[in-house]
Amino acid sequence: MASHRRPKKPSKTRVGVITAAAAGVVALSPGVSAHADPALSKDQVKAQINELTHQAEIATEELNGFQEKTEQLQGQVAQVQERIAAEQSDLVALQGTMGAIASAQYRGAGIDPTLQLMLSGQPDEFLRQAAALDQVSSQEANAIQQIQSKKRTLDQERTEASHKLGELEQTRKNLSSKKAEVEQKLQKAQQLLNTLTKAERDAILADDGHGDSTDRASRNDNRQPSTPTTPDAPKTDVPVSERAAAAVAAAAAQIGKPYVYGATGPSSFDCSGLTGWAWRQAGVSLPRTSQAQAGAGRAVSVDDIQPGDLVLYYSGYTHVAIYAGGGQIIHAPKPGTNVRYAPLKSMPIAKVVRVS
Repeated sequence: MASHRRPKKPSKTRVGVITAAAAGVVALSPGVSAHADPALSKDQVKAQINELTHQAEIATEELNGFQEKTEQLQGQVAQVQERIAAEQSDLVALQGTMGAIASAQYRGAGIDPTLQLMLSGQPDEFLRQAAALDQVSSQEANAIQQIQSKKRTLDQERTEASHKLGELEQTRKNLSSKKAEVEQKLQKAQQLLNTLTKAERDAILADDGHGDSTDRASRNDNRQPSTPTTPDAPKTDVPVSERAAAAVAAAAAQIGKPYVYGATGPSSFDCSGLTGWAWRQAGVSLPRTSQAQAGAGRAVSVDDIQPGDLVLYYSGYTHVAIYAGGGQIIHAPKPGTNVRYAPLKSMPIAKVVRVS
């Protein structure tokens, strides 16, 4: 039987273990040398960097999902183990009651043979034989039935704990594997970045998307949203609720804080970490990943977008931002950048979600 000792709860910053490598992917240590394939043009190198960064973001959202599942399973295992402890305590108490009945019979006229059988550790067999012999009292039968029920419950709880522990172990393996995948992509991206000039690196960091933006204007990290003037700009910039306004204000207050893979604030964020943190300040709990946040509210059209809405980008919902109004979003773009404003259409929009 598997051990049911309560697993040690990992640090809340487990995912943060990768942050040093992740945050440094575009920090570009001067002493690190790398060589791009000489057959590749500068544009091809940039395209590879963008693709690696995008793949790393996809893997990070999966990593976040595994981390969330790990924490959920740890809580479930702890609850099952607490129930096992309670059931075991109840079983011991019931067995103690049976022992008291046996003692009373012994002091009277010796232990009844049926009671001896009952205390043998085979209550099911006892009831079958005792029923046939009609030698069990109602008190004894009731106590035995309680023991039977308690033993069945205890066995079920132990089986559930075993399954949960197995699931937890597999999730931890997935977490470790996904973390290694993210780090590998980031290291390769950094090697390629080191082959570019500072101006070329700055240009990549200034791009809010992954090289396929439809709107490349106005990428100042601290740029405030302006009044929409383009024909396809949102028709309104009024938050749909006080909570939406609070979420936007919370996100705006994080402008300038660094992007770090797996971070959920308050000192650093990844994309879904920022949107989740902002809405949490407004009293609303969102799922951890961008994919899950895509289902956290009601879908609305881009034409009807309002401040506080979540904006999901790319076909797999691999990036998420919060709409700030004025045709601008607030988001945590990628390693080496800070939380900032960006044009709503700086990346391909896949879905807009209204949380409240």
